[in-house]
Amino acid sequence: MPVNAQYRLAARPSGLPKDSDWQYTEDAVPSPGEGEFLVEVQYLSLDPAMRTWMNPGRSYVPPVGIGEVMRAGGIGQVVESRHPGFTAGQSVFGTFGVQNYAVSDGKDVQVVDTALAPAPVFLGTLGISGITAYFGLFDVGRPEPGQTVVVSAAAGSVGIVVGQLAKIHGCRVVGIAGGTEKCRTLVEEYGFDAAVDHRAGNLRADLKEHAPDGIDVFFDNVGGDVLEAALARLARGARIVLSGAVSQYNSTEGPRGPANYMQLLVRRASMTGFVFSDYADRYPEAIKALAGWVGDGSLKPREDVVPGGISKFPETLLKLFRGENTGKLVLAL
Repeated sequence: MPVNAQYRLAARPSGLPKDSDWQYTEDAVPSPGEGEFLVEVQYLSLDPAMRTWMNPGRSYVPPVGIGEVMRAGGIGQVVESRHPGFTAGQSVFGTFGVQNYAVSDGKDVQVVDTALAPAPVFLGTLGISGITAYFGLFDVGRPEPGQTVVVSAAAGSVGIVVGQLAKIHGCRVVGIAGGTEKCRTLVEEYGFDAAVDHRAGNLRADLKEHAPDGIDVFFDNVGGDVLEAALARLARGARIVLSGAVSQYNSTEGPRGPANYMQLLVRRASMTGFVFSDYADRYPEAIKALAGWVGDGSLKPREDVVPGGISKFPETLLKLFRGENTGKLVLAL
């Protein structure tokens, strides 16, 4: 008989999540009630924001409660349905949690066509990562052709899409990533004009070299020292897009803000935070555009799919914070 294996939050982490912060449980596979359906989860989306959901403080979504199944997006197959809008055999995306099976009433669940692209692509380039990149770049960053766009965590799930979209839009694109191999990949495989290694210790000098006229749009997924370095290179009228701050999520001393924020005043620049769900009513617009670019080859998806099932969740999540993934990190169940 199949069981529903789950990972629940056992404690609020201090720093990087450790094994004692998780509780592994096995329950009976649930049955859907009237107006519900049962999903067998096949792929889990692993995202840096998951770390912020473990904290007790206010965020853009409520924190995961102690004892609750860890929140996570996923793609799976409907195996039993008592819902008029979903049928057995369909592939669906939703926030199903870190578990093998989930019951849903259909709210915020989308049917995906895996004949168009493999399922993991709908967690990355054709999913939340791509949607975040699309609206963050075009609505918040508002780049113009010929301008310089700099992207931090450029080899991550969002950054690797942002850079390609900026190139499609006619911009000069500089990526910031960790390690020479990631930098090489961004330039040689994904068309970035340049990539700089923040681990090399020369970030400000490298940005001056590769953005000699300043940064027009800085799409930030990292925060901390990387954000400070970008602030020092802003062009007049620059736009900073705050998408994330992965360097701060596991800090035991609290988040650290940029000391040189006055560059926003000097350069007449702006810094704006956003969350992809702000644009929920426009998701179809983003997906249609992204799918078109994937279809014509100008946008290349990149997924880092880790096999091994749900038991691999705790250690696979840590890959995000060690910078070990390129593209979208996905756990195959």
